[in-house]
Formats: sequence, structure tokens, C-alpha cells
Amino acid sequence: MFVDYAKIFVKAGKGGDGSVAFRREKFVPKGGPAGGNGGNGGSVIFKANENLHTLLDFRYNRKYAADDGSPGGTSLKDGKTGDDIIINVPVGTIIKNAETEEIIFDMKDNGDSFCCVKGGRGGRGNSNFATSTNQAPRYAEPGKPGEELSVILELKLIADVGLVGFPNAGKSTFISSVSAAKPKIADYPFTTLQPNLGIVNYKDYQSFIIADIPGIIEGAHEGKGLGLKFLRHIERTKFLLIIIDITSEDIEEQFKTLLNELSNYSSILAQKEYAVALSKADLLPEEEVKKLKKKKLKGYSGQLFVMSAVSRTGINEVLDYLWKKIS
Repeated sequence: MFVDYAKIFVKAGKGGDGSVAFRREKFVPKGGPAGGNGGNGGSVIFKANENLHTLLDFRYNRKYAADDGSPGGTSLKDGKTGDDIIINVPVGTIIKNAETEEIIFDMKDNGDSFCCVKGGRGGRGNSNFATSTNQAPRYAEPGKPGEELSVILELKLIADVGLVGFPNAGKSTFISSVSAAKPKIADYPFTTLQPNLGIVNYKDYQSFIIADIPGIIEGAHEGKGLGLKFLRHIERTKFLLIIIDITSEDIEEQFKTLLNELSNYSSILAQKEYAVALSKADLLPEEEVKKLKKKKLKGYSGQLFVMSAVSRTGINEVLDYLWKKIS
């Protein structure tokens, strides 16, 4: 199950209290102070892991707490430092402050590590407070509390190519024909309810990743349909392939609407490079397909591809172009 949003609570460990203790030593008041320091509390650390692809685990475990530090001991023995807790998240996860929604850290690369909340400092034992006028202090420092925070985890898929289009435009059929991805395919809108990643094996042992984003509708940037929930995934892609159903009544209008939704969502998407492909070419007579190949879309100067994922017409041409753009 693909989950790309989670809200969790993280708490670092409390520092251990310092110790009040004395040793037996001749001619030293009360034997001399010998209380050890408390150990520092453990911290909560996030780490990006390329083997993870969903935030599903955070649906069931919403609280994470590191260990407290141990109190100081006698004979100047310091307490044990609390163990850190390491939370593995998929590459592409954004960590936000749940209250302010400010981005704290962006886990862009595999192995990225970030200390989200730090453990409390251990308290000093009474041995640290001995002076010439107070050679037998009977007090120690308490450990400091660890930091705590509610955070939002948002996953943005990282792919080379993002497929964009209206519901039932043929995106899922395309990704299933060029990769091993098996998205749900049906002849009604919104069959894709979550993004799907597919690895395309291209020619001589080369490959790239395609992301099938659930269908966008007019007003998606305002929260209509499923668009607002998944538009953020497109921001991570290097290149976009806009797919339009060749049997649509107004191809020009669909293209214009899709561009508007992308640009209205974010300036990043407005500047993203893209190509346009007309899908389901097998549903039209060959004469009409030839005419559409020569069609010019207003505001688009690139090549207009015509393809059919079912008959594989034009598929290799599209893959060649995509590879050229991302390599």
C-alpha cells in the first residue's frame, strides 16, 4: 500500500541526573565528593533509505521516543548515554514542523541523515562542584529534558519521467507496456488512486524510472479531484510526458487545462520541461492518425507524439525521446 503522508511525534531521551556520593579518604572532608555525571539522553535521527518506497509504517506507529540517559554513579562513574533511535524513511521524504508546516529537512539522497530532536544533557555530579570553600558539596545537577516535536512526513517520489494527464488518458496502460509495473486499468476515470513507479529497461542494459501520477482534473491545484494530493510528486521528476486521449473532443483545450493546473500549483512545475503524446491511436482510422501527427498545439513547439500502448505503435519513438532528454 502506498502512503505518502504521515504525522508523528518524536521525543528525545532525558539526560540522567548527576549523583551525590562520597568516597572514604583520610584527611578529606566526608572522604571527598565522588558523584558521577548523568549520561546524555538519546536523540531521534531520520535516515533516508533507498529500499523504502512508502510511509505505510507510520500509519501504525505514530510515537517514537529515544532512551533516557542513566544517572551518575558512585566513585566518579558517569551514567550511560541513552541509545539514539534511527527512523528510516524513503528517499524524497520532506520533514516538516507540524505546527508551523515549515520544512525542517529534505531527505533528497540515499543515506541522508538528520538529527530531528536532541537528547537532554546529563546532569553533573557533586564532584564537579567542589571548591576551596565547599569541599563536600551535597548537591548535583538534574538531567535536562530531551527535545520533542510533532512532525509531518511528506513523500515526493523521485523519478526521471512523470506521466501527466486527465483521468483515463492511458497513462497506466502506457507504464504497464513499457515496464513491469501493474497499475489498475479500467475504462472509467480515477482507476489510479496512488502513484505507480515503473523501471523502463532501455536498450543496452540502461534504464530509467517513470512515475504514473493519478489523473488531474480542472481545479486540481485548488484541491478538486485527486490532483492536489499527488501533484507534489511531479515536482521531483526531471521531465514530464503529458498524455492526452486522441479521441478527446478538444485536444487543444485539454492541453491548455493541464498546463494551467501545473503552473497554478507551483512555479517549479511551470518551468518543468515536457513533451506531449496522444494516446490510444489504435482507436482511430489510420487517415485520422496521420492528420493528428501533423497537428500543432498552441503554445507547444515540440514534437507531438502519437502512440498506442496496446499495439505499441510509436512507443519506441517516445522512449528514445525521453531517454535523450533525461540522459
